[in-house]
Amino acid sequence: MSKRKRGITGDAASKREAIRKCERRVVETEEERSRRLSNMAQRSQQRRVEETEEQRNSRLVVMGQRSQQRRAEETEEQRNSRLSAMLQHARDVMKDMLLKDKITIRYKLFMQLELF
Repeated sequence: MSKRKRGITGDAASKREAIRKCERRVVETEEERSRRLSNMAQRSQQRRVEETEEQRNSRLVVMGQRSQQRRAEETEEQRNSRLSAMLQHARDVMKDMLLKDKITIRYKLFMQLELF
């Protein structure tokens, strides 16, 4: 029997389905969660492979608009927090890059010493 015949409108049915999904997520195991997220990522990747350049541009425009909207609505405290997080991330990346360079240089020096 269809949902309409039972007297459930589309909105109510979709709301109930969303609640059921949420309840399932609460009790899912780490493995199930990992599998679900992996499947979502694969579907998203597949959609992006199949999308046209026009669709891609449209998607990116929407993303940019949402980002601008969020920034327009954020408080000064939220802005400072966001910028601080960006700065910390940049510092971490630079530190990792420098560390890798130091290791590479030390390894090369070690290898040169081993040759003699």
